[in-house]
Amino acid sequence: MPKSTSKSDSGNHDLTAALLSPAKKPAVEKMGIDDMLQKYAGEFGSWQLRHFVLTSLAWALEAFHTMVMIFADREPAWRCTQGQAGSSCSYSMSKDMCGLEPGSWEWVGGSGSSTVAEWSLICKDKYLIGLVQSTFFAGCMVGAGVFGHLSDSFLGRKGSLTVVCILNAVFGCLTALSPNYWVYIALRFLTGFSTGGVGLCAFVLATEPVGPTKRGAAGMSTFYFFSSGIAILASVASLFQSWRVLYVVSSVPSILFLLMVIPFIPESPRWYLIRGKTNQAMKIMRNIAQGNGKHLPDGIILALDEDINDKTSNGLDEKESTTEAVTGNLIDVIRSPVTRMRLFLSIAINFLCAVVYYGLSLNVVNLKTNLYLNVLLNAVAEMPAFTLTAILLDRFGRRPLAIGTLWFSGLFCLVGSVVKNYGVWKVVRMVCGVFGIFGVAGTYNLLFIYTTELFPTVVRNAALGSATQAGQMGAILAPLVVVLGGGFPFAVFGVCGLLGGWLAFYLPETLYQPLYDTMAGIEDGANVWRET
Repeated sequence: MPKSTSKSDSGNHDLTAALLSPAKKPAVEKMGIDDMLQKYAGEFGSWQLRHFVLTSLAWALEAFHTMVMIFADREPAWRCTQGQAGSSCSYSMSKDMCGLEPGSWEWVGGSGSSTVAEWSLICKDKYLIGLVQSTFFAGCMVGAGVFGHLSDSFLGRKGSLTVVCILNAVFGCLTALSPNYWVYIALRFLTGFSTGGVGLCAFVLATEPVGPTKRGAAGMSTFYFFSSGIAILASVASLFQSWRVLYVVSSVPSILFLLMVIPFIPESPRWYLIRGKTNQAMKIMRNIAQGNGKHLPDGIILALDEDINDKTSNGLDEKESTTEAVTGNLIDVIRSPVTRMRLFLSIAINFLCAVVYYGLSLNVVNLKTNLYLNVLLNAVAEMPAFTLTAILLDRFGRRPLAIGTLWFSGLFCLVGSVVKNYGVWKVVRMVCGVFGIFGVAGTYNLLFIYTTELFPTVVRNAALGSATQAGQMGAILAPLVVVLGGGFPFAVFGVCGLLGGWLAFYLPETLYQPLYDTMAGIEDGANVWRET
């Protein structure tokens, strides 16, 4: 007869099975970076403030390397040599030195005061000043594209910022040793190549760890550092009258930044996330929470936009979590109907805005007023523009503010174009230039945060790099317009400002919209927005 199974045997079997079967792991909640910042880590606490200030100091470095040419390439004052009083030299003092015989005049401060004096970039060779400045911005355009791609890919935000600062320090110091104009122009191109990536990498690295409701004001504040750099440079340039010494002095801060700041700046958690390094991203988020006096609870894990709908991940704990790296490029941006028009409009507006901003900055040499004071006034005028746009940014939105600031600048430039440049009227033209800078500085600042919000993390720096490249193309054009002199530059700047404001009408508003991580995420978000 078969043996019957006893109740005790059955109970032992169930107990053994329960002990041997693996315990079910608790569910892990998937969460995006913005949600984690808002709910647990803090949107803008002590950690973000420290990170923001340290990273944004790089903007002052960009100001040094960009605006140093205003002083290095200036046309110094000149005077008749002894024994030429009452000659044709004295008659020409109210005009220029073109046509005067060599030896009948001399540069005030000597030939080493500027590149113009040392290499005689005057009269028929005056275009060479505009050429070297345009070449610098051409280097910026190339560098913005290269480092925009590298910072989105394997090099990262921090790695790219480190590389460009090293190159800036090296090329800036080498420029001071230029034996002739052509070596000088080559080194200015290389300096521009590295400078083109400084602000781009610093802006994204500084703002990506900031929460969505604080990101606009934080992004608008980065340009305080750029304007402060210009103001500092104007003061320093008034002390160092030699253009070679000035290039060395303006390059030293890049070395100090590399040694004293970069080691204390962490990589962006968003870059870690899109590269599939979830654990490193979570480590940064814990540091943010701890630095803000908060704590991340157990059971939450970072995920990309396209994975958020799958709210839980059963059987997967945080330590075992891995995310496949997500990549993207400009082809993806152009292919998507959501981002394609955004890219084209951003490129056009950045181009026009740069013509106005850099044109007005460089045009101070044509105003026949104190150069150092004028540059300082322009830099100071930018700061209240940043404050005003930061205050109005979340009240009126990105698009209306972009339109208003561009049109404000454009109108003052048009007024400046019809004002004569002599007597008291040259002061009026200078004031028009200051107000023009006031308006376009607000736009230029706004465009960085606006462009950042228009594109997802996976292509953000590539898209921002393209817009920055377009801006550099505008900057390339600006010196060539400035060289023409008279009221023509102001007229060009006025038309560019009005046209840029008109194009901004066609951009979508991004106020309080999520900062998407993937192309799929932003496309889904756009569809939801259309449905609502």
